[in-house]
Amino acid sequence: MIEDTPEEWRVTATTTPFTGKKTSVRTDEVVMPEGGTATRDFQVHPGSVAVLALDDEERVLVLRQYRHPVRHRLWEIPAGLLDIPGENPLHAAQRELYEEAHVKAEDWRVLTDVYTSPGGSDEAVRIFLARGVSEAEGERFEVADEEADMELARVPLADLVRGALAGELHNNCLVVGAFALQAVLAGDGVEALRPAESPWPARPFTA
Repeated sequence: MIEDTPEEWRVTATTTPFTGKKTSVRTDEVVMPEGGTATRDFQVHPGSVAVLALDDEERVLVLRQYRHPVRHRLWEIPAGLLDIPGENPLHAAQRELYEEAHVKAEDWRVLTDVYTSPGGSDEAVRIFLARGVSEAEGERFEVADEEADMELARVPLADLVRGALAGELHNNCLVVGAFALQAVLAGDGVEALRPAESPWPARPFTA
């Protein structure tokens, strides 16, 4: 077995040259193993959750949204920021699924945890598998900005895997989630996944 392990090299100086609405940029002077120091710039991120919602026909709920930094309209799975420090990621995922797709789910599992770009950001994402999906009650959440132009669809898992391998789908949570679920279904099955409230050392939370 191989496993990532926590480790922290000594930081001799830190500055924050930029602070945005949700994230910031931090510059650390880090002591290297040979004794010298190196400058490391990275995005400080609150963390995110994403939801691979699977219906009874093994179709995945996806949405299409414009992403300005990459100048693309990408197919994605519902996702969002952990807006509140210490927020329970399951509650955040349930909120995002409701707000972006007006859907609820009966069965929740942790599909996988990832660092999206550990060389340049501390963003951690927990991807959930949600099953037993159905329309949520009440009025739809009022979306704005890019989300107001979202397109929703339900796509067979096999089509998502094929699209990712063909270079047609690029969103990291969608690609990682689709591959992970395919591996789960071909292997030990959904019941072997971690419970939805499993600890998440990258973003500790209260129950």
